[in-house]
Amino acid sequence: MRKQRPFWQELPLLVVIALLLALLVKTFLLQAFSIPSDSMQNTLQKGDRVLVDKLTPWFGSEPERGEVVVFHDPGEWLKNEPTPRTNAVQKALSFIGLMPSAEEKDLIKRVVGVGGDTVECKGAGPLKVNGKALDEPYVFPGNTACSTDPGGQFKVTVPSGHLWVMGDHRQASGDSRYHQHEPGAGMVPVDDVVGRAVVVAWPVGRLDNLPVPATFGQAGIDVRR
Repeated sequence: MRKQRPFWQELPLLVVIALLLALLVKTFLLQAFSIPSDSMQNTLQKGDRVLVDKLTPWFGSEPERGEVVVFHDPGEWLKNEPTPRTNAVQKALSFIGLMPSAEEKDLIKRVVGVGGDTVECKGAGPLKVNGKALDEPYVFPGNTACSTDPGGQFKVTVPSGHLWVMGDHRQASGDSRYHQHEPGAGMVPVDDVVGRAVVVAWPVGRLDNLPVPATFGQAGIDVRR
């Protein structure tokens, strides 16, 4: 019978296997993301940790209206935002997906319009998609659905392969509205999407899922069908 090796001899191999599995999960399945600002209140609070589904896009699925998504900066939206300093341990943990990366220039917003949609804000709102008014109880209390400043008033048609995104804290979100005069016109390429935020995982007291609000499923809103 083959003699079993002591545990201390097997431990390095087990650690390597665990790290490889964690890296595979981060690359293909789930990744942690830290909420960097107040732009998604009260759905998400600054400092919340969410888990991002990275698997679904591998099967050709594209983001849908109402989903909360994480995406790479599509055109220097974060050019004036400082990059937090991290130590070696934090970098190692973020590399394998056990901590959110502080160095990646990513944003998180709600998808309001997809390719082919016409999205409109007039006055204080409501926000309209393809002529249908949205019922948005998730908008930050005291906010109006549309901001009445010049950037907050718009009517756009989303090109194929792109998204129009907005924060739930409408009066505190530098989203698609405020990048219309830059390259890309405020649109987010679908290819820049990291994945959909599906769960608030931390702090424990805020554990919750992030479903698509019913208003995005109302009759007549989907012009693609």
